[in-house]
Amino acid sequence: MGTAMISVLYVDDEQDLLEVARLFLEESGEFTVGTSTSAQDVLASPSISSYDAIISDYLMPGMNGIDFLKEIRERFGDLPFILFTGRGREEVVIDAINNGVDFYLQKGGDPEAQFAELAHKIRQAVARRQAEQQRTESEKRLHDIINFLPDATFAIDRTGTVIAWNRAIEEMTAVAAADMLGKGDHEYAIPFY
Repeated sequence: MGTAMISVLYVDDEQDLLEVARLFLEESGEFTVGTSTSAQDVLASPSISSYDAIISDYLMPGMNGIDFLKEIRERFGDLPFILFTGRGREEVVIDAINNGVDFYLQKGGDPEAQFAELAHKIRQAVARRQAEQQRTESEKRLHDIINFLPDATFAIDRTGTVIAWNRAIEEMTAVAAADMLGKGDHEYAIPFY
């Protein structure tokens, strides 16, 4: 198997459920699962940044899943976060979505099917984040290449929006990249007239 193991942190105040989930997810051989019964403990631990994804219950003593999600978003940006909860209240779902949850999954029903679905959502969230990071990196590389070209160079996308404006063209036109990036509707032509 060439794929790296996905490390998951599962936070829930029900110890039994943590164990069952860990056994199920690790059985496939593609996940390593860390568990904790407290979101506060997790946030205080330096190891949190080593995980590829977080699964969390909603209703927990001390700090609920939404507050935990908000903290994760603030500190670790787009770290995949799945809310796995028995509470099917609409406002919880809406709150989770508004705070950037990757997936929302309801507990209950057939455990086998439920954990298979959970595994699927983890894979999806982690793959999505990796694709996003790769896209950002390749954009940065492209940006660096364009920036170091000695000739005045700019690029527009298919919609005519300026997506690159290098240092040489900044000097030539006296228009800063910050003022030109994202501009559309042939505005890039204005400095040349």
